[in-house]
Amino acid sequence: MAEVDKSEKITINVGLVDLGQIDLLVDEGFYANRTDFIRTAIRRQLESRADAVNDTVQRRTLTLGTRHLGRRELEQLRDVGQTIELQVLGLATVADDVTPELALATIASVEVLGAFRAPRAVKAALAPRTV
Repeated sequence: MAEVDKSEKITINVGLVDLGQIDLLVDEGFYANRTDFIRTAIRRQLESRADAVNDTVQRRTLTLGTRHLGRRELEQLRDVGQTIELQVLGLATVADDVTPELALATIASVEVLGAFRAPRAVKAALAPRTV
């Protein structure tokens, strides 16, 4: 998966004074651009709260990182009468060849903190099961 596929674009509103200070730091060479500053600030905040994140991931039994559900895996679950709870902190994907019917038969719930990418029809079918 390309690095671009592992990121999500967000939009934020920043006060004009804060934005001016960011631009000053960029102009002075502390950061390459505004995005570099914002990414660095986010990483520092996440690092300072790493223990809380790790504790919560364990408590809520979240998959940390990337979780991909393919057709074969879901068919195997369906064939043995099992379902899964998709709980991910990061990126959860469902293969393009998974049908809404197969998803409904095998995915009991969806909780994704980050990004959830799946075929439009699968996302629509799972919407009532998505936290």
